[in-house]
Amino acid sequence: MTTEQMEIEDLQAALKAGRKPRDHGPYKVKVGDHDLKFTDAVIDDPTPTGRQIIEGADFRKAEEHLVFQVLRNGELEELRLEETTDLRPGQVERFLVFPSAESFRFDIDGKRLEWGHKVISGRVLKKLAGVDPAKFAVWQVIPGKDDILVGDTDLICLADAGLEHFFTGVPQTTEGGAA
Repeated sequence: MTTEQMEIEDLQAALKAGRKPRDHGPYKVKVGDHDLKFTDAVIDDPTPTGRQIIEGADFRKAEEHLVFQVLRNGELEELRLEETTDLRPGQVERFLVFPSAESFRFDIDGKRLEWGHKVISGRVLKKLAGVDPAKFAVWQVIPGKDDILVGDTDLICLADAGLEHFFTGVPQTTEGGAA
C-alpha cells in the first residue's frame, strides 16, 4: 500500500485531540526554518532518522543540514543524521531544519537552547521563550553595560565568542497612570 492509499496521521491533530498517534505511518509533521515558518512534511517511518526528516521536507544534501526536534516543553534538541526519534508516543510533531553544519547556543530566561543559524531575530527569541510576541519584549544582556532592547526584526549574531544571554519581560508602560 502506498502513502497515497493510506490515510496520513496528522500528529499535531492527534495531540490536540488528546489521543496517542497510531503505531504506523505515514505521519504528517511540521518542519520549520530559522523564521519558525512551518510547512507540512510526510514521514512514513514511525522512528525516522534526522536524515529522513530532512529528506521528507524536500531538502537535499542532508549532510549540509541540521535538524532539531521541538519538544513539547518548547526546548530544542538536535537530532543527528543517523539518530532516530519515535513519533508514536506523541512527544514530537515539529522539527526545525537549518542549512548549516554548526549550531549556536544561547540562553533565554535561564533556559539554554541551541540554534542552527548564526543569527536570530527578536521575534523568534520571543517565540522560543514561549511568550506572547505582542505583549513581551526581549533584551540582550551586555555584561558591564546597559541591556539592549531587541526589536522583532532585529537580527542578533550568535556566532560571536561566548554564550549570548537574553531575557523577556513586559515593557514599561504609562498606560493607566494618573493624568
